Amino acid sequence: MSDFELSQDSSDSQNASAATMEEFLNQEEASSKRLAHGDIIDGVVVRVDPDEVLVDVGSKSEGVISSRELGTKEAGTPDLHSGDRIKVFVLQPENEDGNVVLSLRRARAESVWLKAQDQQVSGEMMDAEVREQNKGGLIVNILGLRGFLPTSQVSRTYSSNLQELVGQRIGVKILEVNRKRNRLIVSQKAAFDEDRARQRGELFEKLKIGDEIQGKVSGLTTYGAFVNLGAADGLIHISELSWDRVANVADVLQVGQDVRVKVIKLDPDTSRISLSLRQLGQDPWDHIEKRFPPGALVEGEVTKIKKYGAFLQIGDGIEGLLHISELAWEHVEHTEDVVQVGQKLRVRVLQADRSRRRISLSLKQVEEPPAGGRAEETEVSDYPGEIERVPQPERQPVYAEVSAAPQE
Repeated sequence: MSDFELSQDSSDSQNASAATMEEFLNQEEASSKRLAHGDIIDGVVVRVDPDEVLVDVGSKSEGVISSRELGTKEAGTPDLHSGDRIKVFVLQPENEDGNVVLSLRRARAESVWLKAQDQQVSGEMMDAEVREQNKGGLIVNILGLRGFLPTSQVSRTYSSNLQELVGQRIGVKILEVNRKRNRLIVSQKAAFDEDRARQRGELFEKLKIGDEIQGKVSGLTTYGAFVNLGAADGLIHISELSWDRVANVADVLQVGQDVRVKVIKLDPDTSRISLSLRQLGQDPWDHIEKRFPPGALVEGEVTKIKKYGAFLQIGDGIEGLLHISELAWEHVEHTEDVVQVGQKLRVRVLQADRSRRRISLSLKQVEEPPAGGRAEETEVSDYPGEIERVPQPERQPVYAEVSAAPQE
């Protein structure tokens, strides 16, 4: 055998010895680690007996898991086999037999608590099963742990009837984790608001002005109606309910009513959506000049009386002004002296102005002026807020006779 071969064999033998020594030292280091109550360590199942499970945890002696420390009532007993790698909880570093007393049940429970802490930090929404109602709120099962949902953290939709949630799975966010006190507090409201905000953002990205969408009336106010669009509520102002004048929102819509509306304004910064019900139909003012040409005679009903005249509804969504100067050929001091609310009148159209959405009417011009009479000359505004100008009658000159004859 050559010197080279002898040298090579010697080198291989030294490398093998070094590797064996390193493994031995690692094993010694692992076995010399002091275990303490509460440690969660890795182990390998060695043998499964009816009353216990033996686990190799790298210690000088094997660890033991009794049957009562294997599982829980909720999760049941796990099916273990020799060679399975598991995490175990150290109950006792060494018992009277020199074995490490372990718990699989506690290890899994602690792992769940650690996961709950991670979920609290991340703020992720989770599913929870509502088990029962108590005095202060609801008991939930989350990650296999017993959690508490206070009444103040229940979504506004269910806050008045908590029992309705029992047996349901709901979305929650973890607010507090306290392992020492076994305290786990969750919130449905926070999860609901977060999900609602996400859906609202998606809705604003999808909606465009002019879109027609379906919704459900969620509330009525004196100034309009709120419509639930799924992810957000929109407002139909009272002026957008109908082309006719609306005095009471409840005369047009009811809470819970399904309604189709048109989007007329979007404001993502304030999360406001303005809707219209009347704009689904044609604007009655679109062809107003053709419908009510000057000189036409129309029927109307008095809807309001003002000091400057009366408003008459002469069509769907169309009101015209009957100015006080057009009530009669003679002078009228008070509008109510001639007409009353609810009274039906036949009037003549003086002018229809689509751009200003105004119609001027006359009652006196339905008939000819009195014979020999002189029409009252007035120059007045058709609508309130404009200055009225009524010319004063001309003064007649006064003559006197003067005699130039000398006195006798």
